[in-house]
Amino acid sequence: MDDDGVRVELRPVAESDLGFLERLTNDPVASGEHQWFGWHDPGYLRRRWLETGMLTAETGMLVPTLGGRVLGVVSWHRSRTGPTSYCWNMGLVLVPEARGHGYGTEAQRLLVGYLFAHTQLNRVEATTETGNRAEQRSLEKAGFTREGVLRGYGFRDGEWRDHVVYSVVRSDLAKN
Repeated sequence: MDDDGVRVELRPVAESDLGFLERLTNDPVASGEHQWFGWHDPGYLRRRWLETGMLTAETGMLVPTLGGRVLGVVSWHRSRTGPTSYCWNMGLVLVPEARGHGYGTEAQRLLVGYLFAHTQLNRVEATTETGNRAEQRSLEKAGFTREGVLRGYGFRDGEWRDHVVYSVVRSDLAKN
């Protein structure tokens, strides 16, 4: 919530968001140090939106907004955890001007609530680089539990990087 009582909200991706999302995922300044993975297919997001609207049974994308202003994107995909079990793995990218105001924390909290309300999976997890202290604080404030370090987990900027894994399970919500 901002100083005027306006709340962060999540909504589906609209066609008018595609240019914004392309900039956010394909521009090193907009994506930020920990989310820049190099340039990629510029038509990918448009094709995905035309095919699925960015929402399927196994993956999705929603846009966090504040008073109608687009802040970034939250995304998730189904991840196998055993022969018959799965969890959600989620991520967040905010535009530079939206970082550091608590909007990401609220967007992540809202996404967890959405996934638990509309799917039957029991776990939502997220990882972030060990050097991304701001995202670690955000996940903890959003109700995630730090579980441990995944060594050499993600490749970015020419090197393998350790990540910290966080999770929320349904029973955690009953505690809050």
